[in-house]
Amino acid sequence: MNTIKTFFFLIIMSFLLLVAGAAIGGEAGVLFALVFAIAMNFGAYWFSDKIALKMAHASQIQKDSSPELFEIVENQANRAELPMPKVYLIDTEVPNAFATGRNPQNATVAVTAGAIKLLDDRELGAVLAHEMAHVGNRDTLIMAVVATIAGAISMLAWMAQISALFSSFGGNRDGRGGNIIGLLFVAIIMPLAATIVRMAISRSREFQADYTGAHTSGDPLALASALEKLDAYAHANTMKVSESASHMFIVNPFSGKSMAKLFSTHPPTEARVQRLRELEEGWRKLV
Repeated sequence: MNTIKTFFFLIIMSFLLLVAGAAIGGEAGVLFALVFAIAMNFGAYWFSDKIALKMAHASQIQKDSSPELFEIVENQANRAELPMPKVYLIDTEVPNAFATGRNPQNATVAVTAGAIKLLDDRELGAVLAHEMAHVGNRDTLIMAVVATIAGAISMLAWMAQISALFSSFGGNRDGRGGNIIGLLFVAIIMPLAATIVRMAISRSREFQADYTGAHTSGDPLALASALEKLDAYAHANTMKVSESASHMFIVNPFSGKSMAKLFSTHPPTEARVQRLRELEEGWRKLV
């Protein structure tokens, strides 16, 4: 279901791009914005792991420095039938974790010192199963595609602002092109709509990673318990990390801040926990 939602939202994003491009400059407008966005996001995708790890202030660790953590990561990677990722530690007491990398062969998982202290082995294993699910589901690639389309829409919105400002698209001789109202619509409404859809895709990928991770670990209740602990801590303590990196983490590190549901990168923790408990109940009924 979450995969279908993601596909549906991508169609909406593509439609928004086409509408915005048609309002600005027809096919040429769409092509220009798309090429520009691809160029902007290609580097971000290719170096996504390095960018993410630097933003999170994470440092790579070796097996001899944290054998228990490596054993848990290796166990979950084997369960998911994925290559062993590189392991990074984030030196903060705020518990959290994320995964990054453009493909399973170049994957990295990062865990905070606080998560290692707060969670027991079952919970930490469930969290890492969730992160490996992001790797296996190619979520870095999916979100890169989404960012590319959103970037193209933002580019068109900027072009619309310039056009509206100078009234250069007030009306073409052949009747094509957008008027001032259409340009303002593209400049203001389209980026807002694209952001809402982008956040919806991010939330759907979190639900999917919960589902996949729970099946990999075989322990939905452990993940539910971990999410509750992480969320409770996040509400009381804000992690020192860029807000632009908040979507990477298993729990939004800025959960303590008020934010509209439509603009949230993560689903409500209560909804995630409820789904995991329902999954566990469904399994029990089958036994």
